[in-house]
Amino acid sequence: MPRSLTPGARRVLDVAARLFYERGLHAVGVDLIAAESGVTKRTLYDRFGSKNALVTAYLEERDERWRDRVRARLDELDEPARRVLAPFDVLVTWVPDNPRGCAFVNASAELPDAGHPARAVVVGEKEWLRELFRTELAAAGAPDPGPAALTLLLLHEGALAAAGAAGMDDAPGAARRAAGTVCAQAVGSPG
Repeated sequence: MPRSLTPGARRVLDVAARLFYERGLHAVGVDLIAAESGVTKRTLYDRFGSKNALVTAYLEERDERWRDRVRARLDELDEPARRVLAPFDVLVTWVPDNPRGCAFVNASAELPDAGHPARAVVVGEKEWLRELFRTELAAAGAPDPGPAALTLLLLHEGALAAAGAAGMDDAPGAARRAAGTVCAQAVGSPG
């Protein structure tokens, strides 16, 4: 999150993040968040302005945490074809701690209004990941990285959905193996 948070605001955001992910955006009200955070509703509104702004802050912070983990994995890898698969490497370790699947897809299902401020965060996260795949495929030598980038995004999202909705704990590993094949086909190197 770009802004610094007071200790009370930090508690509010941490509690909201847990509750929003576990129960859903609409199922969680500001009364519950305030109570579990140990702050008044007035403090919550003073710090975030609205529930919509709190939902947006939750998704922004979650997006940044995901991107940081992917970037850290990228920093560990030198071989271009392996870098393409970095989000899948992270996904294998991410899913066990996130059993409800993708928070962005979950939020999107609850926020049909394209004008909701959190929708831009959801769309931005998916666009960032697709662009990361495209950039890394190009760096690995794929002559036309766009179609493979989309395929990798779909594999990634499918693994999150299968793990979250159906408890298929093996989905991230299977998606990572399939992504290796897609990468190999796109760049002509082993996955």
